[in-house]
Amino acid sequence: MTESAAVGRESDADGEAAGDGRRLRRVRSDSPWEETLGFARAVEIGDRILVAGTMPLVDGAIQGEGDPYVQARTAFERAVAALEPFGLDVRSVVRTRMYITHARDVEDVGRAHREVFGSVRPVATLVVVSGFIDSRVLVEVEIEAFRTPKEHA
Repeated sequence: MTESAAVGRESDADGEAAGDGRRLRRVRSDSPWEETLGFARAVEIGDRILVAGTMPLVDGAIQGEGDPYVQARTAFERAVAALEPFGLDVRSVVRTRMYITHARDVEDVGRAHREVFGSVRPVATLVVVSGFIDSRVLVEVEIEAFRTPKEHA
């Protein structure tokens, strides 16, 4: 299975109400993982937008094989692109999570994070994990964004 860079296809659940009355909207990409595992690329619930774990896959190909910096940069750029259907960008990101397979990659992944989010300074978590679905993947990231009242206009 592969994960593509395309994002922005809204699901059938677009505009449904959450249990507490807030608007709930899901955006899918053309990743087959979404159908296989049953998830959306991004979900908006009220003022929060959550972006699912994002690997460095573009058009089914792993970018930066063996290079944690390139993989992190690619994954972050794809995750930020998932905010576009909601009218948001990197400036709206308030939390990042980085999952890496080797502690030795902290500096490279940190450099990619700093380059993408340096002026934004979201809260961040970095965790070393035992591995991913594809052993060539060194990095997976998640982001959360927040829509300010000004961005609702």
